[in-house]
Amino acid sequence: MSMRLYGKMRAAAASSSSLVLMRRLKHRAAATAATARSFTTTEGHRPTIVHKRSLDILHDPWFNKGTAFSMTERDRLDLRGLLPPNVMSTEQQIERFMFDLKRLEQQVRDGPSDPNALAKWRILNRLHDRNETMYYKVLIANIKEYAPIVYTPTVGLVCQNYSGLFRRPRGMYFSAEDRGEMMSMVYNWPAEQVDMIVVTDGSRILGLGDLGIQGIGIAIGKLDLYVAAAGINPQRV
Repeated sequence: MSMRLYGKMRAAAASSSSLVLMRRLKHRAAATAATARSFTTTEGHRPTIVHKRSLDILHDPWFNKGTAFSMTERDRLDLRGLLPPNVMSTEQQIERFMFDLKRLEQQVRDGPSDPNALAKWRILNRLHDRNETMYYKVLIANIKEYAPIVYTPTVGLVCQNYSGLFRRPRGMYFSAEDRGEMMSMVYNWPAEQVDMIVVTDGSRILGLGDLGIQGIGIAIGKLDLYVAAAGINPQRV
């Protein structure tokens, strides 16, 4: 076989291999595009695959949507009961935030005798979100000064404006829609052992009337006092 013929055969084989490879790549691209079209959200976006569950999602600012999680998402991501039961769109969340912020500015002058009480509560709450150990050490060392901030009388104003102050979910929420599901919902709570539970239906909060979901602030404040003043383990409440 001459070298010229051998070269032509190699060139033909290489060309044939290239064509096969190009066909395979086109087929794979078409399959990928079809898959992408099949798995899109109602807004036309590709869904995000999340490996986190429960509070790990709610504590991650990249994935947390707050009350914008649908009931289907809450069930699949073990979030049911960890958020207020009402489902809101992002636009509704922003509208409500602005409304509550303006209302808070109007009501703050009618709050506790200490005009800075609400500001102190927000500073303590941010510390609670960042570092629970330091938060409880601050409360224990200054219980006389900060008990009126985390509980009465400041907690009344906090409950009245809780939807505007809400940053990170605490506690669990059960609604009439959760009938038959409550036994399974409690397993969404991260602690395996619980020593103390504070329960409220939100109907009689410090004589302020029925505050509904916003009454959760009273339960959070009570547990903070039990931890700081009575030595209850904060990981078991």
